[in-house]
Amino acid sequence: MKKYLKATLLGSALAVSAAVVSASADTIKIGFNVPLTGFAAADGQSALHGAELAVSQVNGSGGVNGSMLELVVYDDQASPKESGPLAVKMISKDNVVAGISGSYSGATRAAATIFAESKVPYISAYAIHPDITRAGDYVFRTSFMGEVQGRAGAKLIGEMLGKKRVVMVTLNNDFGKSLAAGFREQAGNFGVEIVAEYDYSIKDREFGPIISKIKADKPDAIYASGYFFTAGPMVSQIRAAGLSQPIVGQEGYDSQKFIEIAGRASEGVMITTSLDRDSSSPETQAFISGFAKKAGYPADMVAASGHTALLVLADSLKRAGSSDASALRDAISKTNLSASTGKISFNALGEVQKDVQVQIVKNGNWHHHSVISDAVLLAPPSK
Repeated sequence: MKKYLKATLLGSALAVSAAVVSASADTIKIGFNVPLTGFAAADGQSALHGAELAVSQVNGSGGVNGSMLELVVYDDQASPKESGPLAVKMISKDNVVAGISGSYSGATRAAATIFAESKVPYISAYAIHPDITRAGDYVFRTSFMGEVQGRAGAKLIGEMLGKKRVVMVTLNNDFGKSLAAGFREQAGNFGVEIVAEYDYSIKDREFGPIISKIKADKPDAIYASGYFFTAGPMVSQIRAAGLSQPIVGQEGYDSQKFIEIAGRASEGVMITTSLDRDSSSPETQAFISGFAKKAGYPADMVAASGHTALLVLADSLKRAGSSDASALRDAISKTNLSASTGKISFNALGEVQKDVQVQIVKNGNWHHHSVISDAVLLAPPSK
């Protein structure tokens, strides 16, 4: 803690400006680290819009126990070198009652350690690395950890689609590795044979050599991890090469930008994710319409996750009756909330327990395909 505090006070992190939403003298401050510049800026902007929408909805309904919420935002550039010092700043200078990560796994892990050591509640909105909640019992996650989504992918391909010979294309970072681990763990249980696995870097946009190998492998399906900016070019090139096998991705694809990048090649692509655009639940529909009005583009998973994490904190603050860190932590642990990403509750490790949504691209938009509700398969670790 001391080394991070020193770095924050003396380093360039102090030059990073904070955006403050709905500030007043009588507010409850919530920290929000999110990538607003750099390679993950599009996801960061969506996560921020989602959180801001939640703040406006809560404050518009009278706030929390008579106080308004104030969102204190810092750009962490999806970098642990930025997010660690910023976490110290939020806690020691901004006096936030809790923090939310609207960022990727590396940055979230670094900040989670600081919040846990400081005994200040912290929620990961969508970062998936398994070690995030293991930072301490003040850390929670409102989206699936990677292994859970990977297991769901194995069920989707092997049981629900009936495909047996699968090639994995794995993004070589925390996100891709976690997904791949879960898929491998359960593949055999659903009759799936992994005939080959190929890794790629987050900087890669040309996939010709990998696609040539996939052609030779002749799989029944392709399980490919990535973000919209890597998956878009990959899927486009796979289809341009004449490969027509089903492609199954994950929540990293979950953006209208993936469809824009991949174009017609995106049709039929399926993903495991948290947001069902066709859900009839009032919470989801209110979020989708409110987000489109605020942001000017369709809602995505990271936006829904930022929105959900903020509402979990607001609900917990109301039930805690104060902003005392220990009381708030206990209230979060007892969450039972219907949100845009489903029914939210946590296990002993702070991991969310909910269904996995399967979305498919139809006519240029994400739509409902199915739901995976297997409680045993989707159970996150509890310690």
